[in-house]
This record gives sequence, C-alpha cells and structure tokens, in this order.
Amino acid sequence: MSENAYGIVTSSGSRFRVEGLQDHRPIGAFSFLGRYRVIDFPVSNLSNSGVDHIQVYVSQNPRSLAEHLAGGQHYNINTKRGKLQLLFNQDSPLNDVYNTDISAYAGNLDIIERMHEEYVILTPGYMVFTENFSDLIEQHIESGANISLLYHRVNNAKEGYSNCQIIEFDRQKKLKSILPNLGTANDRNIFMDTYVMKNDLFLKLIRGAQKASSIYTLADVMNAGKDQLDIRGIQHKGYFAAICDFMSYFDANMDLLNIDTAKSLFQPDWTIHTQTTDSCPTKYVDGASVRNSMIANGCVIEGTVENSVIGRGVTIKKGAVVKNCLILGHTEIDKNVHLEYQVVDKWAKIVHLKEIIATPDKPGYIKRDDVI
Repeated sequence: MSENAYGIVTSSGSRFRVEGLQDHRPIGAFSFLGRYRVIDFPVSNLSNSGVDHIQVYVSQNPRSLAEHLAGGQHYNINTKRGKLQLLFNQDSPLNDVYNTDISAYAGNLDIIERMHEEYVILTPGYMVFTENFSDLIEQHIESGANISLLYHRVNNAKEGYSNCQIIEFDRQKKLKSILPNLGTANDRNIFMDTYVMKNDLFLKLIRGAQKASSIYTLADVMNAGKDQLDIRGIQHKGYFAAICDFMSYFDANMDLLNIDTAKSLFQPDWTIHTQTTDSCPTKYVDGASVRNSMIANGCVIEGTVENSVIGRGVTIKKGAVVKNCLILGHTEIDKNVHLEYQVVDKWAKIVHLKEIIATPDKPGYIKRDDVI
C-alpha cells in the first residue's frame, strides 16, 4: 500500500532548541555519527518503504539542508515517477505561538491538494529511528482507524525527552490525550510525531484547524477530534532518539558507540542512505590510538581517540587526546590538545587552548569556524 502514499517530513518548529548547533542549520541537517544527517533517517525510511513522493518542510537556515538533500537521487527515489521536494514556510516574526505545523501545511495547501496518493505519512525530521511504513499503513488499514499515531514506550521520561509529547490511550489503544512530557513519571508513551491517515482527511483537518484557532497544532487537532475520529496508537520497536536539546543530541551519538545499540538501529536489509563524499580513507599515523569510536573518511589521526564520533576530514595531531567527544567535519585538533566531553562544530580549530574538559552531564560546545 505504500505506493499509494506520499510522505511529509516535518520540521520541529519552535518546540525544540539545540543551543549553538541550531544557529547554523535546522535539526534535520545536523551531522549524525560522523557521516549521516538526521534527515537521512526519515527520508530513508520512506524511500525504503516504497514511498517515492516526499515533501520536506523547513523554516529557518535552509541552505545546508537543501544542499544535502539536493534532488534526492542518493535516497534511491525513483527518478521517473518520484520526487523529493523541499517546501519552505516562513516563521512569523510576531510570536512563536503562530509558528505551528498547521501553519506550515496551510502555507503549502495547494501542493498538498495536488497529491494524488490516497494516504499521507507524516514523520519528523528531528527524530532518529527506523520504521517500515509499508507495514505501518497495512496495520492502519487493518485496524479500521481514521488516524494512526506512532509511539515509543520508554522508562526514563523523567530525565529525558524534554519538550516531547506523551500519548495516553484507553484499553482499546484509542487516543485519550496528547500531552507535554512534564517529567513526572518514567514510564511513558513518547509520541513520535508520526501520523498515518487519508489525504482528504488531512486536508479537512488543516482547514478545520485554521478556523478553530491560529495557534492550533496537529496534536491539538487530535485532542479536539478524539471523540469524533477513531485515533489509535501503534507501538514502535527498536532504537529511538528524539533530538530535542543539546544533551539529547550528544547522548544519541554516544549511545550508538555501543555495538548492540547500533544493531537495533542499523539493519542489513534497511539501508540508511546519505549523500556520499569522495575523499581518501582515513589515515592512521604510526603512534595513533583509537578505541571504541566511529571515524568517518578523509581524516588524519595522529593522536588518541577514545569513545568518540569523528566526522569527515578531521585532523587530530600528534599528542592530542580526544575522549567522549563529538567532533564534526573538517575540524583541526592541534598537537597536545586534550578534549573531553565536547561537541566541536564544523571547521573549528583548537590550537591555543590545550585542555578543554567538561562533564558527562554537561558537555561543552565549541562554535563553528572558531579558532581557540
């Protein structure tokens, strides 16, 4: 049934804020595990599921996302009948309360109206997981529901998933409410901001939301319509991360250094596509030491790297020590520099300051293009 569906990859709007990194790009364009971008996961999920028409929404700093997505050829989208389309929605300068997902869809309503597929799948560009949407649509149809919502059961909602939403269901797995996660309980159903419904119903909900309130979100529409519509939940299994703040971004990268955790995300029959970069393999100079790390291509490693993720084209010079760090592409760590628990943004150079050490609960951030 997935060939009768199109996909919408949503932006986070004003709900999530990743300090520092988000000044330069939307969350979907964040580097992930050295060689991917966060957006690669939802787009690959759709493409692998046979969905060839994909819309990606973005509101701020779109350049890096547009460059990475390009025409979508690297996502294995059918080039004759498929299309990956980047859609822009202008955030209101008046008040963030107006910058909702409904506002973004309403601003592109003419494009949504022209989609000929019967079903629409909405999935976030700021969460990392794998999901076969073809199976999800089949479950949705078999249930007889008007709308299906994807959720993930967690046991650490007190400490994590800030600014995410939780879902409460009745015994028939029908929606009771979608609420903010206030961190009052550990065991929660985290809403994965993923919906499946018919496109004509989606259009009806957009128009109805506009009439009801200028600040309505699609989640608000679910709460308002739960008595008139059959809205049900489908549980997601496997790895799941919500990139909702700086700490969650750091943790998601670090968690996947564990091979068993990584296997729950990366599966042999489910390729995560990304834009490749032609460069030399990483060069490990005599005396270099690397343990439990992911290192992308094009790097030169002369020093010590432990429990870290290293992006493309990074240079770590002799005597440098990098532990528990996330180093984005094309940075330079000079001789005898010691870094621990740092996120170093792209093109930065650590030259003059020889020791920068933070703690696991509060990693440091070094700005893009900085020389320190």
